[in-house]
Amino acid sequence: MALTKSRVLPTGATAPDFALTDTRSNTQVTRADFNGSPLLVVIMCNHCPFVVHLLDSLVQRTIEFAENGVSTVAISANDVASYPQDGPDKMAELAASRGFQFPYLFDETQQVAKEFKAVCTPEFYLFDEEHTLFYHGQWDSTRPSSGTATGDDVAQAVKTLLADEPAPSNVKAAVGCSVKWA
Repeated sequence: MALTKSRVLPTGATAPDFALTDTRSNTQVTRADFNGSPLLVVIMCNHCPFVVHLLDSLVQRTIEFAENGVSTVAISANDVASYPQDGPDKMAELAASRGFQFPYLFDETQQVAKEFKAVCTPEFYLFDEEHTLFYHGQWDSTRPSSGTATGDDVAQAVKTLLADEPAPSNVKAAVGCSVKWA
């Protein structure tokens, strides 16, 4: 596992459009499905130890976010020829076993992940109700070998967004495994 840091993206960028299949229901989900709602986009996969570390926290926090009007989608773009454990069937199994209340989308062509400029899993993008980037950074300061994941960094960004305060300026990059490109 090679530790990879996310790129720094400027706030104010527009969320890329997407139309991807939700592995939980085999239905198509688009960015437009979330029009008028703040949106948290998580680039992740099944096997990355950084993702596994925060799954329980992710499920809990996204329920809290939804109660406050913030939608979540997770997207996996890993090359399934080399990483079959990240394929759609396994994604659906993980979503069911962990109780995902959000779509878990498969980016087979990897084009959507490229449009998000994703480089690692997990990577977090919080967009306001107009789908303008408000936060792009780490889930929290914990890592697989240190502490229990809390999601405090993203939760604080959500709180700031909902309070109509300025976007955080001292954001730490997300870290994790590299996206497995084909």
